[in-house]
Amino acid sequence: MALIGLERIERLLVCPHCRSPLHAAHGVFSCTSPECPQHASAGFPVIGKWPVLVDFERSVLHREDFADGAGHTRHNPLGRISRLPRPVRRLWKPANRVAARNIDALVHALPGSAPTLLVVGGGTVGNGVEVVYRDPRVQVIGFDLVGSPVTQFIADAHHIPLPTASVDGVLVQAVLEHVLDPALVVAEVHRVLKNDGLVYAETPFLQQVHAGPNDFTRFTASGHRYLFRRFDELAAGPVAGPGTQLLWSVDHLVRGLTRSAFAGRVARLLLCWLRALDRLVPAQYAMDDATAYYFLGRRRESEMPAAEIVAYYGGAQTR
Repeated sequence: MALIGLERIERLLVCPHCRSPLHAAHGVFSCTSPECPQHASAGFPVIGKWPVLVDFERSVLHREDFADGAGHTRHNPLGRISRLPRPVRRLWKPANRVAARNIDALVHALPGSAPTLLVVGGGTVGNGVEVVYRDPRVQVIGFDLVGSPVTQFIADAHHIPLPTASVDGVLVQAVLEHVLDPALVVAEVHRVLKNDGLVYAETPFLQQVHAGPNDFTRFTASGHRYLFRRFDELAAGPVAGPGTQLLWSVDHLVRGLTRSAFAGRVARLLLCWLRALDRLVPAQYAMDDATAYYFLGRRRESEMPAAEIVAYYGGAQTR
């Protein structure tokens, strides 16, 4: 695995409030700037092996959440489905071939012999992004709101504790729906990227609420493009189309009728063939009825003018 050891990235970590360097001692990371409110605080705790680099005054997280060692394990969202044989699980949640294709393009486009890739919300290895962790050339930095074997620290994506222009690429898959201010998170992604750095994002459009109270927003194709308006588009489009979206709806309809999430997942498994309908839908119709959209882009300084976003629309409702 190409995950960088924490000891190697400690020198990169900065205060999430003022971006000053941090000092690590006695199991605590402290801000080195006397002018920063975090300098005189109790510092940033370390839970297990994960520094908790969160500006709690500007986050939905609370310091108390980490006071007794909480927040360092990730709940398995698949529940009983995860106990099924692999072929059955593959039917319920097939490989994300769109992500695999785009991540392969991202990895090959990263410059140099040891490019650094930041995985935002990387508490688990995302669907279709496995190549990132298998390629020995790519140096991976991962963080999430919880610690895991594939993260080096805990942080809030609104205030990434890394210096400006410090990474070559950023991966943010199925994350932006779970942040309060997606535009601020994308601005942080833009900030930590080097000139001409790359970003790959996948964000839901027509999906039901997942992760309960930590699910906040959705984007159309045009809205997603404008969110990344300070990037040149290299590729963009639907992750999955109307058939998959219908499967999501059936799942949650059954959940509502039976009051059982497990029953909904069983219904999804039995009707998994609905995904095949995606192949029959023309691209412009799929653009209007996608479960999620992807965006692969290259960092630039200039911003896409607002007037251009109307012409960007490529769905079936063009006059």
